[in-house]
Amino acid sequence: MNVQAQYTSNYAPDYGTVFLVGAGPGDPELLTLKAMKAISQADCVLYDALISEEILELIPQQCTRIHVGKRCGEHKMGQADIQTLLVSCAKKYQRVVRLKGGDPFIFGRGGEELQYLQQRGIHTEIVPGISAAVGCAAAAQIPLTHRHLGNALLMQSGHSQYGDFELADNPTRVFYMGRKHAGAISANLLNQGLDEHTPVALIVNGTLKDQQVFNGTLIELPDMAKQYSGNGPMMMIVGEVASFALASAQSAQSSHQHSNNQQSNHQDKQNSQRQQRVA
Repeated sequence: MNVQAQYTSNYAPDYGTVFLVGAGPGDPELLTLKAMKAISQADCVLYDALISEEILELIPQQCTRIHVGKRCGEHKMGQADIQTLLVSCAKKYQRVVRLKGGDPFIFGRGGEELQYLQQRGIHTEIVPGISAAVGCAAAAQIPLTHRHLGNALLMQSGHSQYGDFELADNPTRVFYMGRKHAGAISANLLNQGLDEHTPVALIVNGTLKDQQVFNGTLIELPDMAKQYSGNGPMMMIVGEVASFALASAQSAQSSHQHSNNQQSNHQDKQNSQRQQRVA
């Protein structure tokens, strides 16, 4: 089943945009330019406990700040309450930033928040961050992959949603540089017992203006890779979460139009505030 199919591409007109922003592992110099832009233009920021003071200082003074942080054993606000609050803030503000440590989609519950917002027709944009794994490993000068010492990377949470530890039974698999060997990848995973209908997403020219996202299933992966082989660099994602993938053309066009409208509204608001100060 394609999870994305249940979402509407017509965004709720009375709501602003929610940005799920990754703040990186803590060092403010590891913030991306896109993250800094989202923070600097925010009307409201909901931030986690792990966000450093140096990063919090970048939030505009006139911006509403809401601490919703969760630490091990200390939850200031439950996940369900945070999601409800995001909707309320989107109703009140044009640009809402949900600021998360690391990357919002790597053990950051960003997927749950995205799903909740999209199901309610609220336009949501994702600003990835340097994950804790990448940032901390680099700080300790540890290469997470090495041709001779480690040719794959396993990332797993140290505790389940129930608080204990359990080995992953439904991992997401991401394949770099796998276009030529899509057939072997598909066959190997099928031999491991993966269902042939396991969702697959191929992302071509990811993050660029001409990005394309193609949806399919594991059994279709070899043909998909051949069909789109000439379009640019390709990333393969295999797993249930791949069903979140946006159907590229329609969603990108709708998102671009909504972003333009939001920027225009934000500029109008800033101009109005300047005129009031002058008066």
